Amino acid sequence: MSLRPTLETRQATPTMEGAGVKLHRAFGFTDPSELDPFLLFDDFRNDHPQDFEKGFPWHPHRGIETITYVLEGTVDHADSLGNTGTLGAGDVQWMTAGSGILHQEMPQGNPRGQMHGFQLWGNLPGAQKMTAPRYQDVTAADIPVVTDDDGTRVKVITGDFWGKTGPVDGIAADPQYLDIWVPAGVRKTFRIDTYRRAFAYVFGGAGAFADASAPSGVLLEKEVAGHEVNIRDMSGDRTLIRFGTGDEVTVQAGPDGIRFLLISGAPIEEPVAWHGPIVMNTRAELETAFAELRNGTFIQPAH
Repeated sequence: MSLRPTLETRQATPTMEGAGVKLHRAFGFTDPSELDPFLLFDDFRNDHPQDFEKGFPWHPHRGIETITYVLEGTVDHADSLGNTGTLGAGDVQWMTAGSGILHQEMPQGNPRGQMHGFQLWGNLPGAQKMTAPRYQDVTAADIPVVTDDDGTRVKVITGDFWGKTGPVDGIAADPQYLDIWVPAGVRKTFRIDTYRRAFAYVFGGAGAFADASAPSGVLLEKEVAGHEVNIRDMSGDRTLIRFGTGDEVTVQAGPDGIRFLLISGAPIEEPVAWHGPIVMNTRAELETAFAELRNGTFIQPAH
């Protein structure tokens, strides 16, 4: 077994998208090879309806998949194929844009006016960029949850983990998407296949992720009774951790525990031509997509 080194730890940065939605971006629109097959990750968490209620009006996608995971509030969605629906707390939508789709996503707060969710963009290999669009809508009740003896809890959205298989399937990047809670003071190791690129995103509590380059035992500075731990280099809310190659990730939870997403996938390793919501392999394909948007032929006829 080999511990994955921590290549980078950084805070998500505030930005604005859609019609004025305030959110935090962990990565996106930089080097697409860093976390290939993943392109972008946004945390849309807000306690003020005026900062999210204008939503994400009609916009196109081609050549990618968008993965929306809602924790609080709801997201109403509709598309150019006539699909409509609502994602509630704990629900996931895995949308394969494929050859092209126009859609909108309109968030609504919970009764306290709070909204929280994530959106991840996954790339599609060139051979699948022009496939027919499809949705995998998954309710919270259909997502398996497994709990270990130490209280660690994992929601398995996609992939195989601890004997459970997530309900999202048939994805080219062979992803694993886990929502993990590790209780206060617990040190936990998670297996990830070596061929996958992987990152963690902390959104609750805090903890320290072990680094393969650090001397053994450096993870903890002090440990006392009652799980009161003082951790060096602790990663807290809205922190991205990007991992190198290996097959294990180890985390030490802080005094309030830690909740994070652990996401990994098989790199596609193809050229990327990317502008806004459209991701292709070549500049010519990108120019064709935008020309079709202008002349009204972007949406492919159903077969």
